[in-house]
Amino acid sequence: MKLTRLIIGLLLPPLGVFLTYGISTTLLINVLLTILGWVPGIIHAVWAIAKFYENIDRETDKNAENVY
Repeated sequence: MKLTRLIIGLLLPPLGVFLTYGISTTLLINVLLTILGWVPGIIHAVWAIAKFYENIDRETDKNAENVY
């Protein structure tokens, strides 16, 4: 799923951000960056999607440490 969203973020940056965050300020920022230029939109989309999954992994690791 992560790879799919990253690929979508490369092809259609706002769609990749929308699928990850829904309607949010992150999506609005990405739409504005994409209007200003496709490359800034791609960079933001890939960064935002990667950051989202990084936070999920961090939360999962915290929860796994608290089990024992």
